[in-house]
Amino acid sequence: MSAARVLALLELLQARPGLTGPELAARLEIHPRTVRRHLATLESLGVPVVADRGRYGGYRLLPGYRLPPLMLTGDEAVAVVLGLLAAERTGLHAAAPAVSSAQAKIDRVLPAELRERTRAVAETLGFSASMRRPGRSSADSSGGAPRADVLLRLGEATRDHRRVRLEYTSWSGVLSERELDPFGLVFHAGRWYVTGHDHLRDGVRTFRLDRVASVRQVGAGSPPPNGFDPVGTVVAGIGEVPWATPVQVVLHRPLDEVRARLPRSVGTLEAHSDGTLLRGRAERLDGLASMLAGLGWRFTVRSPDELRAAVRALAQRLAEDAGGSHAAACRAP
Repeated sequence: MSAARVLALLELLQARPGLTGPELAARLEIHPRTVRRHLATLESLGVPVVADRGRYGGYRLLPGYRLPPLMLTGDEAVAVVLGLLAAERTGLHAAAPAVSSAQAKIDRVLPAELRERTRAVAETLGFSASMRRPGRSSADSSGGAPRADVLLRLGEATRDHRRVRLEYTSWSGVLSERELDPFGLVFHAGRWYVTGHDHLRDGVRTFRLDRVASVRQVGAGSPPPNGFDPVGTVVAGIGEVPWATPVQVVLHRPLDEVRARLPRSVGTLEAHSDGTLLRGRAERLDGLASMLAGLGWRFTVRSPDELRAAVRALAQRLAEDAGGSHAAACRAP
């Protein structure tokens, strides 16, 4: 009797309760009599399998039964480890004891190579405040998920200071090969990034992992400069990416107050005679208008005209919703 088939049957009962004997046999590609023998084996091991009678009956596990450890693929193990790491790093303090014990259990059963690779990612990964970029809709914020092998190889290279060659597609669709000394992995606003020294540009650059098609180690790399901040570098770099529309807005508040309130990904800030000048770029001007209005500060849109129109439209909607005729305290001349 195949132990692998018994475990596969257990996984099916967990994932698809209610399957009939013939359905289980078809999915496992075995005879229905063999399904019954495997079910008997599970019961002999203390797994409570319940058979529902009747026309629509099938097999399921007793509700509330605590399953033995699951068999995970490499990608599934990476997903679980990263999920636990995110819970630990982003403040789910109530779950902290369970997170730690779950991490320890998974670490014990992972194959040695995969265990070392996931540890490398954990050691080199930074989290920013999970805040959406102003001007981007929630549907756009998640981005594509990186491939597990890309994430693991970059984690190893970052920890071990190894140079890698990336196949990378830029935001504009240009495919290139880049040699990179990775300095850190960062998860920010629903997306994964790697930052480091790009030898093609001879400077620090940031790359989105979902745009990386492959990663290959090519030799020894250099460590990050002393005091290098991967999270800060990624967040600041995002503010310089050429999104669709450049914008300039004067916020009528002191520079220090604005810096304390806005993340660096919004754009650059500088002192202005009327407060603070914000220079940045936005994918969605209506989203940027909402963000500006939500600050509760007076502001003046310097450019573009389309952002002025978006602010006026928002003010009109707010006035109509409030049943009045006066717009919010902002200027869009």
